[in-house]
Order: sequence, then C-alpha cells, then structure tokens
Amino acid sequence: MKKIAVLVSGGGTNLQALIDAQGSVLNSGRIALVVANNANAYALERAKKAGIATAVVLKKECGSQKAFEEKLKEVLAEHEIDLIVLAGFMTILTESFTSAYPKRILNVHPSLIPSFCGEGFYGLRVHEEALRYGVKVTGATVHFVNEIPDGGEIIAQKAVYIEEGDTPEILQRRVMEQAEWLLLPMAAEKVCASM
Repeated sequence: MKKIAVLVSGGGTNLQALIDAQGSVLNSGRIALVVANNANAYALERAKKAGIATAVVLKKECGSQKAFEEKLKEVLAEHEIDLIVLAGFMTILTESFTSAYPKRILNVHPSLIPSFCGEGFYGLRVHEEALRYGVKVTGATVHFVNEIPDGGEIIAQKAVYIEEGDTPEILQRRVMEQAEWLLLPMAAEKVCASM
C-alpha cells in the first residue's frame, strides 16, 4: 500500500474525491498526509474528519521558496510518502523540488492540456478563457509534475462539453464533477499500482 500526500491550498474538493475513492477506485495507495500552504484551508478540516494526518507549511514563515520546499521535503520524508498529489495547490514548485520526486507528483488541471494551461492558468481563469475562445469541448487532465507549469507527461484526460448559457462558475463545477473528481483517483491508483 503506497503512502500518498495530498498538497492543498483551499477547499479541498479534489481531496474529498480522493478520500471518497479510497477502498473503491483507489486500492493500491492510501492518503497518509494532507499538507496545506494556507492555515485556513478547509481541506484541513476534510482531512481531520477522515482521520488523516495534517501539516501546514507556510512560505512566509520559511522565508524563501527554497526553504519552503526543503521544509515540504522534510515533512514528506517524516511520513515516508511515496506519491504526492497536488489538489488545488496554489504554489508552483521549482525543479529543485520536482526533480527529487520524478514521476511521483501528480496534478489535476481543469482543461484538456495543451489548451488553457501554463503559468497563470488556474481556477476560474481557465474556464473564462475556454468560454471566451468559444471552444465546444473542455475537460480535465491529470499529469506528472515537472518544473514547467502543466508541462509534465499526461496520464489521463476526460472531455466535458460546454453548454449554452455556461458561466465560468457553472463550467468549473461541471468539469470538477464530470472529470476532475473521477480522473484524479483513477490516475492515483494507476500510478500507485505501477510503483
């Protein structure tokens, strides 16, 4: 059973999808730790309710990106983590961090990469751009993380149709429900099973 750490910054809906998938879709790994870079992240409450260990690592307390990443590595090592899942983690990790975990960090992105991705494309902005551009299909992608934002090898993608009258908020919710929450546990299982 591989040990998974989920890195979060906010509400933790993708974390909840992973928690809910344990023992059904996600069988080769279990969430051993949730790490937040925001002490007020609701995701920490979700983890506590599920009996999962939590940690908070704040960049401003560490003083620099390098010190922040070193602290993250320490916390992950303490818990003997095999796989890291970024679930709404609003910090770009440098090559110094990502290269320490080759093909062991997953991220879910709310578009079909290579569309609407890369630096600055996160949250509602992704859905605003998809609607502005007029695409008829969007979706979500789970990929390995490297030093290039949204640049790692793609593991899985799922398409979601854009509907008449969609707002960025409505589209964001549909992409989460129809793609992100399904793809992320499946991809985590696939990677854990192959480790």
